[in-house]
Amino acid sequence: MELAVRLEGVSTTYEGETRPAIMDINLSVERGELLTIIGPNGAGKTTLLETINGLLPSEGVVEVLGLSVREHGRSLRRRIGYVPQDFMVEPGTPFLAKDVVAMGRVGKVGPLRPLREEDWEVIWAVMEALGIAELANRPVGKLSGGQQQKVMIARALAKEPELLLLDEPFSSLDAKARATVCELLEELRGERGVTVLVVTHDLSAIPDGCERLILINGGRITADGRPEEVFASDAFLKAYGRVRTVIT
Repeated sequence: MELAVRLEGVSTTYEGETRPAIMDINLSVERGELLTIIGPNGAGKTTLLETINGLLPSEGVVEVLGLSVREHGRSLRRRIGYVPQDFMVEPGTPFLAKDVVAMGRVGKVGPLRPLREEDWEVIWAVMEALGIAELANRPVGKLSGGQQQKVMIARALAKEPELLLLDEPFSSLDAKARATVCELLEELRGERGVTVLVVTHDLSAIPDGCERLILINGGRITADGRPEEVFASDAFLKAYGRVRTVIT
């Protein structure tokens, strides 16, 4: 079993805080797996993604793609596609949509180096796949929330990552756009073995193809298993105050 992510005894505390935002996290994610992370607001979902991405100091073992994030964080982030939760762009931002997507190629070509023809082929391919090619020459700050979200997803995919970390990636997307993104994620997993971690508080936005959920509550993983197992657990009832009916 080849792991994309391995966490052992991980706790992360924000600067100025005394209580860890996540604590005693043990988690293994196989390469090519699609894992969805659910939990109430403030449970620690975003903190977990940021810890895996090496953006926050933490205690314990954090290994990504076989390397220590603490020692290799910068080089690892060139291999990780990350879509943060708070991404909305100011209306006056001068960058065009295609420029923002192109930023995903910087890790491949190096900073201040011109993009090659093959880089633009990747950029146009992901924009076409997400249905935003016609927005290429529009200022990203003038786009709707859903369009901006697609641009940010395209930027992450343009990196051709080995690991995708998506924080609330469907929050501004309609059902059709969600389905398009889910299909694209399945293609990436099947064709390239990309590992995908998705955070969502919206239980209706769990991606198709997800075979494993983890539930975080109070900074701890309280359930881990197949969706139907997690939904039927006492931990889910405690977190959400109800049992979710799963229709297959």
